Amino acid sequence: MTGKIELEKTFQKYLDKKLKYLSNKNGFLGIDNKFNFKERVVVIPFGLEKTVSYGGGTKNGPKEIIKASHQVELYDEELHCEPYKKIGIKTLKPFKIHKNIKKALKQISNINEEILNKKLFPITLGGEHSITPGCIAPFAKKYKNLCLLHFDAHADLRESYNGEKFSHASAIKRCLDNKNVSVISFGIRNISQNEIFYLKKNSYRINIFWAKDKTKWNLKKFKQLIKNKNVYLTFDVDGLDSSIMPATGTPEPGGLFWDETLNIIKIATKNSNVVGADINELSPIKGFNSYNFLVAKLAYKILAYKFLYK
Repeated sequence: MTGKIELEKTFQKYLDKKLKYLSNKNGFLGIDNKFNFKERVVVIPFGLEKTVSYGGGTKNGPKEIIKASHQVELYDEELHCEPYKKIGIKTLKPFKIHKNIKKALKQISNINEEILNKKLFPITLGGEHSITPGCIAPFAKKYKNLCLLHFDAHADLRESYNGEKFSHASAIKRCLDNKNVSVISFGIRNISQNEIFYLKKNSYRINIFWAKDKTKWNLKKFKQLIKNKNVYLTFDVDGLDSSIMPATGTPEPGGLFWDETLNIIKIATKNSNVVGADINELSPIKGFNSYNFLVAKLAYKILAYKFLYK
């Protein structure tokens, strides 16, 4: 008990002080320490792994994403600039994550609230998808209506899984416990019968672009759905096709590919107010760095589109 109290006190001190960042060189993208800028983005490494149900390793995701990001080319040939210079990106120093999942979600909620209070943009690197209800909590409190843009192979609408209501398989259901939250999901190709029942009852605030219908997706409809909304982007990497992203706990064939993924994100950033993001469920595979690199580049593209794509 004493240890838990001390951990909570230490964490509160962490919040009470100015946010503590890694040096540029050790943070996301490995930016030269000589480069001085005012941050607009805070990268949060949050390797929570408590409820994974098949392959593990998500706790190592943030470290490997940041490491791989040092190999990402800083110049963006699509946007004709080095986005980091125009954005300003800092990375939080890693900290101890609470062992209790509810308290861990409160941790990330408090961090995001602190970042929002400073009028900065948080992007959290998980960790498993169970982080998202904690991530969005301050956004759901701040905005009258919040729309989740959700990339995933799984609907994550279960009430609980293996007896845990905060399971990664229940991430979107826990988000929708907030009555002012709606969701637009892309890439779903795995759903249970009970989730179908919930989906039908809540179809007024859940829109799914099923992976099986990719060739028939109406992205004009998506543009209308998302127009002028406050949007939180949550990206489970198993939303990507398993041929390009096997480094995840529950890989599924028939998913999204790189260019179509970026196109959806561009539509969102151009037509809505993207207020925050998380990327989760990377389970690094030793010796196969390309998957870590893909996620690092995805994070950079999300930030570039958010701030620079018009």
